[in-house]
Amino acid sequence: MSVILIGTKRFGDNRGWFSETFVERRWAEFGVDCKFVQDNHSYSKIPGTIRGIHFQSAPHAQAKLVRCVRGSIIDYAVDLRRGSPTYGRHVAAKLSAENGTQLFIPVGFGHAFITLEPDTEVIYKVSDYYAPECDGGVRWDCPKIAIDWPLQGRTPELSGKDADLPDLADFDSPFAYDGKPLELIEA
Repeated sequence: MSVILIGTKRFGDNRGWFSETFVERRWAEFGVDCKFVQDNHSYSKIPGTIRGIHFQSAPHAQAKLVRCVRGSIIDYAVDLRRGSPTYGRHVAAKLSAENGTQLFIPVGFGHAFITLEPDTEVIYKVSDYYAPECDGGVRWDCPKIAIDWPLQGRTPELSGKDADLPDLADFDSPFAYDGKPLELIEA
């Protein structure tokens, strides 16, 4: 399964706009063929807040459908499938309240984002329930992944957990390659 950038249509008038943010049969046409069981909502007060690089492994592995509902972020998906020719590579897309774009991140990929504005809110659907025993991640500043975070000279805001995650070199991936390499997305 691939990382997929999904643009949502907005129907506007003098009151504002309306958008369908998830329609199972339509998203299946994009390649999103999983059942979502939980919605998560994060709030980040400070620009330069980094959350990630996170994943959840089997038996509670999670695919995610991410959107930004206030402010803006750069959202990242990192290929963590052992044996993948694109292992350790990433794709990124700007998601914002203004553009309404969503990013689908399948199982086998790490997820991270950085906030670009104060008071940013992100909502994402996941395909399995949170299970702390399956929670994992890779270090946000891993040199092999080499994300060029748009920090503009700021020190990132991180959780203690995110600051202590292992580098990719010290990581034993629980994910197997499914035969489909990471493809570039049009951001």
